[in-house]
Amino acid sequence: MPHSRPPRWLRLRPRFRQRSFRFIERGERLARRFKQVILGFTTCLVVGLLVGTSTGRYAASWTMAKGRRAVASLVGDAGSREGVEADWRRRREFDMEQARGKLYAAYEHYDPKVRTLLDATGLDPDHALLRWGNFDKALLLPSTVFEPDDSGRSYRFRPNTRSIWVRNLKSQGGVLAYFPIPDTPRLLELAEAAGAAIVRESVQTTNSWGCRGDEPNLTAEHRGLVLGDSYMQGLFVGDDQTPTECLKRALATGFGTSVEILNTGHLGYSPEQEYFTLLEYADRFRPQFVILSLFANDFGDLFEVLDGRADWEENRYWIAKIAGYCNDLGIPCLVVPAPWVNHVEGPRKTAHYPGRIPDILDDPGLTYFDPIEDFIAANDRQALIRLARGEPTTPSPLFNGKLGDGHFSPLGCEVWGDAVGRRLARLLESRRPRGEVEAKVGAGLNLRSP
Repeated sequence: MPHSRPPRWLRLRPRFRQRSFRFIERGERLARRFKQVILGFTTCLVVGLLVGTSTGRYAASWTMAKGRRAVASLVGDAGSREGVEADWRRRREFDMEQARGKLYAAYEHYDPKVRTLLDATGLDPDHALLRWGNFDKALLLPSTVFEPDDSGRSYRFRPNTRSIWVRNLKSQGGVLAYFPIPDTPRLLELAEAAGAAIVRESVQTTNSWGCRGDEPNLTAEHRGLVLGDSYMQGLFVGDDQTPTECLKRALATGFGTSVEILNTGHLGYSPEQEYFTLLEYADRFRPQFVILSLFANDFGDLFEVLDGRADWEENRYWIAKIAGYCNDLGIPCLVVPAPWVNHVEGPRKTAHYPGRIPDILDDPGLTYFDPIEDFIAANDRQALIRLARGEPTTPSPLFNGKLGDGHFSPLGCEVWGDAVGRRLARLLESRRPRGEVEAKVGAGLNLRSP
């Protein structure tokens, strides 16, 4: 049966809509306007607070700067480097200003013995070195051990200085501070009187170049320069136990020739400071290879980086600058992330650090090496030895756990030196002219990595 159309009156749309009473509509309009006024007033108040205080102005400025960089990154525009560096300069100047004020406030509440120690070591408000480091942090450094550097490094070691670490000095808020002081009998007495613990095995000396260790041997057959932070400097270990000294011994054994490694590691350094360090020493030292050591806090707060919230792009720029300089010199650059103690002792959640680092190594002149497998294997060996002795297996003997610190212990420094030495030896051998390699193989010489 054919479908019939409904009557026309059923197909007509109603020409009316249900309406509320006018007094209800008027009330709703007034409520909407009131909310708009409140929102506008609140916005003006927040803006006024932001621009009315230095903290607010800084927060607004830095947020806008990060927004501009994020937009530029999304559209593939690197933006003005001058503008980026101006933003960082403003942030660092603000952080220094805030830190100086907090230092003055805290100093007044210290015990007289603590103030005496701070005065003698150059950590009092009038003499302490407040500089930027750890990528985006304000660092408080003793001016008797460090000096300012405005060439791009922010700060550096004083040359020809002997210092020693103290720890567990109770600062404001109950935080236990640790820092190096000049190794003199008077300062050691003041440190003990103030309640600080002295790490006797941590004596550190700097040479005339302001680098840790002895005067560099410029005539060594193999010369390498190590860029890095506190991991390479070597915290709480002696001069002959640092990672760079262990690497030097490993290479000398493997190559059977003289080796010199210039240790430019400074606590708190990041790739920006390390680039300017390379500029300063490369011409004087004439290295044949460069090692760039990285750690998670080179890219932001340690735990934020481990969770994936890091500023990878800023240090991509500085790592590329280091790679470009090495390419101009015609020497290899080996990038080595320092293993974090928690990844060795516990779950290896390395997706963000160091997992993301290879993603930012765009230059083909860079070679990447992660020594974590060597640390895991060494930690397992040490655990078996301890179990056989009936000793606890934690903390890991590869790190300074007994001191409440996560840097390499002397044993950890050896593991790093051996692992990096093996990888570096293969890298250097692969760059030799083919005839030299064939001659060594034909002569039956030892090509074993150290």
